[in-house]
Amino acid sequence: MEPIDRLIGQLGRWSAGRGPLYLLLADRLGRLIDSGQLPPGTPLPPDRTLAEHLAVGRGTVVNAYERLRQERKVERHQGRGTRVAPAVPVLPGAVPAINPLFVNYLEPLDGVLPLACTAPHGPPPELITAYERALSRLPGVDSGDIGYYPLGHIALREALACRYTEAGVPTTAEQILVTTGGQQALALLARLFVGPGDTVAVQVPTYPGALEVFRDAAAAVVPLDAPGGARLAYVNPTNHNPTGTTMSTLVRRRIVETAVAQGIQLIDDEVQAGLSFDGDPPPGLAAFAPDVLTVGSLSKVVWGGLRVGWIRAGEADIARLARVKVIHDLGSAALEQLAAAELVPRLDELGRRRAEVLKQRHDHLCAALRSALPWTFEEVAGGQCLWVRLPGCDASSFAQLALRHGVSVLPGGALDASGGSEDRLRLPFTAPPEELTECVRRLTEAWAAWRQLGGNGGSRVQALVV
Repeated sequence: MEPIDRLIGQLGRWSAGRGPLYLLLADRLGRLIDSGQLPPGTPLPPDRTLAEHLAVGRGTVVNAYERLRQERKVERHQGRGTRVAPAVPVLPGAVPAINPLFVNYLEPLDGVLPLACTAPHGPPPELITAYERALSRLPGVDSGDIGYYPLGHIALREALACRYTEAGVPTTAEQILVTTGGQQALALLARLFVGPGDTVAVQVPTYPGALEVFRDAAAAVVPLDAPGGARLAYVNPTNHNPTGTTMSTLVRRRIVETAVAQGIQLIDDEVQAGLSFDGDPPPGLAAFAPDVLTVGSLSKVVWGGLRVGWIRAGEADIARLARVKVIHDLGSAALEQLAAAELVPRLDELGRRRAEVLKQRHDHLCAALRSALPWTFEEVAGGQCLWVRLPGCDASSFAQLALRHGVSVLPGGALDASGGSEDRLRLPFTAPPEELTECVRRLTEAWAAWRQLGGNGGSRVQALVV
């Protein structure tokens, strides 16, 4: 990732606030400096370059830099550019944020419609019932059960093992590690299998949370079609995030055979596997090689607030992963696991019902986009989002402009390890139809503003009145 692209990611939704844009930009840059995310000596982009990427006037950046210079947070010298000043004091209690993407796109923001996150809106009624049943299964005060389950509660592990076995992948409870969501599962796998400088191969584009995890592990992330000595490969072959495509059985088999032949550890992310609109998808990659590292979660089929995920792998790998996990949290929360154990036998039913809702919202968003905007995309057969192309437009700059019109979107560059997809947006259709309609209305206003500012015809916005 280029330094300018990483800085854009760190800035996040900097323009979502009240007051002049240069003050908002200076405030966000100042926070990045104070927290250590922009260390002393870090060069900042030239005025014109940063203005171009943020879709603002050059004066906005000049004034923001000048304010930071007055606060002694940056140094500016003719011919040498702008750098973070040396010996910048760190604010008491400040902690560097390693995943700005999630902070920026998961946190709710007043007045802004979130069209950047793919999480379901609200839990289903079955989850409430599952919690009620889970409460009745909690051990008594005098039972001697201390409530720590480093590998996961046996009831949930057995339910998941049964589910895999019934799907044609023989599995025991000893091959299951319960995690706090699918994201922790990826983090644990990266911690165990990836070291600084190792190469990880991924699809292009791919799930941005996986990219954040692998980059945080100081890995070199490369496209899957050019693995180049990769130690690990990550794929989400079913209802792919963000394109919504599903790999055929033949392609899955070839990927597994290639990984085995080249000694590449393979991760199969099945978090969205239960969201196919029509029929069952091909089998997971573990059906072709039992030691494939399979990641699952209830966050997309049930609810994101139910932080229950898992890893299915060989017993030896599960034992090693458990040792890594116990260092961090001693095990995931017991009540949530007991509730999840109640839901696992019904996941197919819950997934079908969820997919029916998503298909309706998918069709609604497609129709709304086609009627209002000249963007192009392919309809999908499952998952939660569209992969949309913006003609002649830098999506990162447009995302900032859209934010000022009250809707947050995720630009494609944040999902592409090759440095491409700069003209793409990931647009989820998880929100209710009326909210999707309002999102499209705001995006249409932002697109009109983009064109008025000179954004059409392939050129980037050059000026914006502060």
